[in-house]
Amino acid sequence: MIEIGEFKGKPILIIRRSEDDKFPFSFGMTKAKLILENIEEIKKFVAEHAEE
Repeated sequence: MIEIGEFKGKPILIIRRSEDDKFPFSFGMTKAKLILENIEEIKKFVAEHAEE
């Protein structure tokens, strides 16, 4: 479940596991760009540690 919100007048992306998620994951444009720049390394990390 994804929604767009606002923090200090700037847009943020909010990711929730469900509507009842008490601790959603949220980030703004700076972190979103950083994630996109490193998406392949993130995918590699998940693949290597998915079993843990």
